[in-house]
Amino acid sequence: MNKENIKKFFESKTFKTILYTLGVLAVISLIFQAGMMAGFRKASFGRDWGDNYAMNFGSPHRGAPKMIGGELGDFGNLPNAHGAIGRIIKIELPTIIVLDEKENTEKVVLISDKTEIRKVRDSAIKEDLKIDDHIVVIGSPNSSGQIEAMLIRLLPAPLDLPIKN
Repeated sequence: MNKENIKKFFESKTFKTILYTLGVLAVISLIFQAGMMAGFRKASFGRDWGDNYAMNFGSPHRGAPKMIGGELGDFGNLPNAHGAIGRIIKIELPTIIVLDEKENTEKVVLISDKTEIRKVRDSAIKEDLKIDDHIVVIGSPNSSGQIEAMLIRLLPAPLDLPIKN
């Protein structure tokens, strides 16, 4: 092949189609990899949470997640690895235990000096946290099945509205 033929090939529709196809495959591959990483983190947190349940909560028999559906289990049954929404049931700083009302699970939350604590919109400190406070926690899972809190937001207590019959 001479330089003229090579130049024509690089300017042809065939070459552009090949490049476009390779680009689309690369993007699909990246999206797939991101999904695999997210699933791996969620599954790892669920495994670590279950493995460390006795250490975190003192009893290996209280509500650890049950794996249903065969050898790989039901991944929808795994706890949320990156946060909790519920009320504080125990405080032993730098950790608190939150009863996640959505998942009906207890989660250990680690508070560090980098954790931002907010009371609605105002700043707060970890000593402001009290048992039965309703909070939202956003953080990252660690290898002990705990959540390392980046943000804790104290919420007003939910209203107990009477039910009309």
